Amino acid sequence: MDLSPQDAATPGVQAGAPAPDRELVAAILRKDRKATAEFVATYADEIYLYVRSRLIPRVDLVDDLVQEVFLAAWESLTAYRGEAPLRSWLLGIARHKVENYYRACLRSPAPLEEADQTVRASFNINIDETLDRERFEEKIHNVLAGLPETHSLALLWRYWEKRSAQEMAAQTGKTVKAIERLLARAREMFRERWKDE
Repeated sequence: MDLSPQDAATPGVQAGAPAPDRELVAAILRKDRKATAEFVATYADEIYLYVRSRLIPRVDLVDDLVQEVFLAAWESLTAYRGEAPLRSWLLGIARHKVENYYRACLRSPAPLEEADQTVRASFNINIDETLDRERFEEKIHNVLAGLPETHSLALLWRYWEKRSAQEMAAQTGKTVKAIERLLARAREMFRERWKDE
């Protein structure tokens, strides 16, 4: 694939990027308004769905976070190296924005009451499998929406984003033990509300 001299001279655009992505990035960096509109129109729905699926039940925050993703992309477009498709690059930015949101919420000084019940060994709901099943999706969203925000975010971060308690503790400034207690309470509340739903 040959790059036009203009593309080759555009920072952030390398020969390894898919041709349509290279052309779009080069046009945006030249301040082409149509290219910018095409960029947003092409990727907005997918980024919106990704962010929404990870913020449920806090869907009221989705629009703001999606805007943050596109703003961050716009500000760092010159750093786009073209080693991956734009779609993957944007989803990476979205993933970081969602994790930043999780981290900020779990860092906030919400009281962590001591668990007065032990987590039952019979907790048999495999959250990873359940979240992937379409028929359980509505029930899961309802149960998560009924939990305190820190509990639902902790479960989403742990099971949807597959983060360990150690990673969550390191990123929130809490101890591993505090994160484990939070997850234990959140799982217990989820299980109880699941049975009642």
